[in-house]
Amino acid sequence: MFPLYDENPTRITPYFTYGLIGMNVLVFFHELSLSNLQLEQFFQLYAVIPQELTTNLTGEWTTLFTSQFLHGGWWHLISNMLYLWVFGNNIEDRLGHFKYLCFYLACGALAALCQWFISIYSNIPSLGASGAISGILGAYLIWFPQARITTLVFLGFFITTINVPALIVIGIFFVQNLISGFASLQAAANMSVETGGVAYWAHLGGFFVGAIFAIFNRE
Repeated sequence: MFPLYDENPTRITPYFTYGLIGMNVLVFFHELSLSNLQLEQFFQLYAVIPQELTTNLTGEWTTLFTSQFLHGGWWHLISNMLYLWVFGNNIEDRLGHFKYLCFYLACGALAALCQWFISIYSNIPSLGASGAISGILGAYLIWFPQARITTLVFLGFFITTINVPALIVIGIFFVQNLISGFASLQAAANMSVETGGVAYWAHLGGFFVGAIFAIFNRE
């Protein structure tokens, strides 16, 4: 099940949502231009390395923000940008452009800290826009509980679209990450993009940050 677009009209053009998508795509194409060694060095500089953040917070805090624009592969990028495209516009409409950008970056940074807390001595880079986008989903669930989302569904060899409540789409996302997050605590190795895993606790942390913010900012 993949969201395609929502049915809620917006009063403003979501320039910052489009801009964030554009920046993520541009950074990813830069990643593609790098050799394997250069890409590893790039991630070491701009992704969150939990152990380095633990030992040198003053020098590494900026990676809480720069890591949000890095992605580990095509599917990582496309899935994140799809959710940002579908859900970000109404949150930007609700908050206004500048406040939306601050909200997005704050959710991403706090989400990264949640993942860091689970693996404070890991040397594996943590990266991606998932934490920030999870914050958007958390806020969307609180502010637009009755919204419906046009969703792409695969039925064996057939592909179709259906309109489903946003609650279902976001609920599936949340439950999957909740189950996987607890399962990852029992794993011997840290989960990461490089090892084929996902930073589930960043997703969950971002989701809760966004939901809590929305609860305290209802109109």
